[in-house]
Amino acid sequence: MSSEDSSSTTSSAKKISAGILLSRLTGLLRESLLRSVLGLGPAADAFAAALRIPNLLQNLLGEGSLSSSFIPVYSRLISEGKEEEAGKVAGAIAGLLIAFTGGLTLIGIFMAKPIAKILTPGFTSEKLDLTADLIKITTCGIGFLVLAAWCLGVLNSHRKFFLSYVAPVIWNVAQVIVLIIAISNNWEPTKAAKAAAWGLLVGGAAQLLLQFSGVLKLRNKIRISFDAKNSHVKEIVKRFNPAVIGRGVVQISAYFDLLLASLLATGAVAALISAQVLYILPVSLFALSLAAAELPEMSRNIDNANLLRRLDQGIKKVSFLMLITSVIYISLGDQIIGILFQWGSFSRDDTILVAATLAVYSLGLPAIGCTRILQTALYARGDTKTPAIAASMRVAIALFLGLLLMFPLDRLYISDGSLNSESGGLFSDWGPLSQGI
Repeated sequence: MSSEDSSSTTSSAKKISAGILLSRLTGLLRESLLRSVLGLGPAADAFAAALRIPNLLQNLLGEGSLSSSFIPVYSRLISEGKEEEAGKVAGAIAGLLIAFTGGLTLIGIFMAKPIAKILTPGFTSEKLDLTADLIKITTCGIGFLVLAAWCLGVLNSHRKFFLSYVAPVIWNVAQVIVLIIAISNNWEPTKAAKAAAWGLLVGGAAQLLLQFSGVLKLRNKIRISFDAKNSHVKEIVKRFNPAVIGRGVVQISAYFDLLLASLLATGAVAALISAQVLYILPVSLFALSLAAAELPEMSRNIDNANLLRRLDQGIKKVSFLMLITSVIYISLGDQIIGILFQWGSFSRDDTILVAATLAVYSLGLPAIGCTRILQTALYARGDTKTPAIAASMRVAIALFLGLLLMFPLDRLYISDGSLNSESGGLFSDWGPLSQGI
């Protein structure tokens, strides 16, 4: 990889990181206000559980799966000068996503109560009813979130990185406005939770509109179709299916985390979500930004020597940054949680619980960072099966440890299982990749 290529990738990664940072900062503000209004009580658990549905489908169909399958094919078409064909492929994928997410939204609305029972069997009837009401609202935004991921794929392929990653700021701001209104009017937690769900829906629509305006500037003739017979669309679907399975396995793990947490003391679910807000921050800023910048470039040129150089530089960068973050979270996690969340209904005991959960999560940051870089190289080579297999191994380890440790460690079992599973998954990704190159 030339110094010019390295500089270009670094510049792209910085743009992505800047967008993610702005998004995460507003996300932290949203989470802080949410904790102030809901604390770690029943309404907080219900809201966290209801968010699992859009998060699940966004992860299954959205950025992770779509980027790994769509961007390599679309980027290759652009690099070959096949702009018209690239436009047809983008329109067909958008049409298929609209049709599929529309059906899922209807299911979520009319099957909210059964879904809530499956998600959180340990909830009381009152908490279960609130969860079902929130699911009806949040599932309406599924299509917005998935199509926003489609916009991200198009924009990233054209090396327009900043817009896609700063757009979620609007999603967060919509909820922040609602939560400020809730605090100003002293709304009780149940009413505030429902209002926040509506804010989520409006924010998702606004985010999609912003990103789609960027897509139209690049491709002013996007023609939505349902052409599943196009050879390039077939190739994307072929890659998409293993990617969805891999993401699905991870989401199954998240479901079991939620299920087991719902059987523990009140606040376990909300504590998990609060710790994950900070845990995901360095993953997004460092690992995902570098991986996102590399994917279009690796897809355009998958020469083995070039790929190895990119991998070497990427792994060194992300390992260094993740190790520093781990040390900060472990040594200063209590103070960080206290500053961000310990006000309103969020108590000192809540701070201690979330900080302990975050500390255990942090031990796995270097492994998860390296895994993201390795997965990007596999996706660029058209291999979405190996990451799916590695994900299955990580989930199996996490579930086994979760069942083994949930009662001895109580609410810390989830983060401990995640730590060990990510370390195992790192080697699962590297083995097949090293053999392939």
